[in-house]
Amino acid sequence: MPNVRDVISGPWFFGPWRAVPVLGITQIIAWGSIFYSPVLTVPLIAAERGWSVSFTMSGFSLGLFVAGLAAPLVGRWIDRYGGHVVMTVGSLVSALGLVGLATAEHPAAYLAVWLVLGVGLSASLYDPAFATLGRIFGTEARRPITVLTLAGGFASTVGWPATHFLIGAVGWQGCYLVYGALLVFLCTPLYAFALPRSRAVTSVRTKETSVVPTAVLPAHGLTFVLVVAAFAAYAFVPSALSAHLLAIYGRAGIDPGTVVAIGTLFGPAQVLARICELLFGRNLHPLTIARAAVGLLVIAFALLAVGGLSVPVAAAFALMFGAANGLITIARGAVPLALFGAAGYGQVIGRIAGPSLFMQSAAPLALALVAERASDPVALAFAASFAAIALGCFVLIGRPRS
Repeated sequence: MPNVRDVISGPWFFGPWRAVPVLGITQIIAWGSIFYSPVLTVPLIAAERGWSVSFTMSGFSLGLFVAGLAAPLVGRWIDRYGGHVVMTVGSLVSALGLVGLATAEHPAAYLAVWLVLGVGLSASLYDPAFATLGRIFGTEARRPITVLTLAGGFASTVGWPATHFLIGAVGWQGCYLVYGALLVFLCTPLYAFALPRSRAVTSVRTKETSVVPTAVLPAHGLTFVLVVAAFAAYAFVPSALSAHLLAIYGRAGIDPGTVVAIGTLFGPAQVLARICELLFGRNLHPLTIARAAVGLLVIAFALLAVGGLSVPVAAAFALMFGAANGLITIARGAVPLALFGAAGYGQVIGRIAGPSLFMQSAAPLALALVAERASDPVALAFAASFAAIALGCFVLIGRPRS
């Protein structure tokens, strides 16, 4: 067991592994302040500004759309300049956007603020963090990615209560100003000064000193299209269900207190699944993890269809959905690394992230329209179809030959 001096002088403080706690802290703040806060603030913004809730939430969808457009460029910049540069800029841009949300009174200004926040999102959340770890660790980035997602799994657990407390203490505008200050005075210095600048070697030398690239498949062609399609199809599910699942449970007759209790199962299930992957899944190919995760989600939808929206079935679905989402988040970083290698990893991650973010931006509205014009069971079946498409794509992806 290492002593305190060994830990302080080891890689967690002075080596590349310090990137993991640095990004862990900043991911919790970024997700909590930008991504999770609108669920609680949008109704208050709409009421105070006199706008509809749907228009107010459309700003968030616009931000995700812009993030999808910017994602490939952000990934390319991280490959070239490093996360310590790109994520620093992303933090400052996000802070500017949050201040804008607190002050924008005209609908056009509000949407313009979300354009800015979309750029900040593209350089602040998991995808740029994975790209940063890929640049630092190269082909050994899978384990740091898994450890990082353990911290990220607590973002909603921390973010929603913090937002609720700040709204009660200083109002929704003060909440966004506090979050903006955290991004400027905590996240920005951590990115700029604590995030490692080192870059892993992405090629190896043979005895004849020739350079052999570690990438095993080209990042184009059918395999790449299947990877993009798999993650984009999956992205529809958590984005749509996070906006509507609890409401669907409520309309099925489950009382509000129980609905909230069921919703709280999602986060711990994510974290538990990631811990299991860290402890027992290191020798499994990331494709196996991805297939198992989406397969579990398809089974969860089947259970919901057969068992109905009773409390036990709804709770089981929340647990299975959380576990699947916890594993697929790891796969988002590990599958491209395993298939396409570490060279140009940031750009590959950005190209994969773009369509997924587009899907995330459209999913809540699409599922709302299906539920409104058909029924909740049809809406759940519609979401399940995207999970089935993702599973089919993952099954069709072939592993590279050794």
